Amino acid sequence: FNVGNSEPVQLRDYIAVYERALGRAARIELVALQAGDVVATAADVRELEQWTGVRPSTPIEQGVRVFVDWYQSYYKEV
Repeated sequence: FNVGNSEPVQLRDYIAVYERALGRAARIELVALQAGDVVATAADVRELEQWTGVRPSTPIEQGVRVFVDWYQSYYKEV
């Protein structure tokens, strides 16, 4: 299943969410689009919703925060 909240997020906004969660600025190097890059994408969660009756709605800020907390905790222990 494709899991997301079906709301597109601009790349710079997504990076800003990670910057806030990590407490540090990203080093950004702008380059031309690469083969396989897409201009826009969004999760289509219709099939997941049909199968489970659940439509994901976690805001990007919350999802990234939970992921960053897990990642830092997990890799501190490895």
